[in-house]
Amino acid sequence: MTMRYWILVASKDRLQHGLAGGFIQTSQGKAAPLKRMHADDWVTYYSSRLEYDKPGKLQCFTAICRIKDENIYQHDMGGGFVPFRRNVMFLSTQDVSILPLINELTFIKDKAHWGGPLRFGTLQIPEEDFRLIAGRMVDDQSVLK
Repeated sequence: MTMRYWILVASKDRLQHGLAGGFIQTSQGKAAPLKRMHADDWVTYYSSRLEYDKPGKLQCFTAICRIKDENIYQHDMGGGFVPFRRNVMFLSTQDVSILPLINELTFIKDKAHWGGPLRFGTLQIPEEDFRLIAGRMVDDQSVLK
């Protein structure tokens, strides 16, 4: 199976749960986006905000991880919310603003409305875009092989 590259969108505060637990989930907790991903695929998180329910922009890539296996499972978070998850290995990264990368990212066709492709929360991207983003986020490029 060919390795693929993805962007998931989540506020940085929501991403912290996944970082702590070694998992990813989509914003609505749906299984369908996770089923399109496979073991060894790479995922980059984009966070438009620092906190989910507060104003203020972040507009940064905030995490990179690799999917560990083919397992998709549900986890009860309480209040009737039982999202689907996948286990991942997060890399040590630094946040990187999307703004200086917009003109180079090929998945962004309309540079004036660059946020459009990110509005659905899950997006498959070309390897070259992933490498551009990861190259700014990760100090040791050898971990990306």
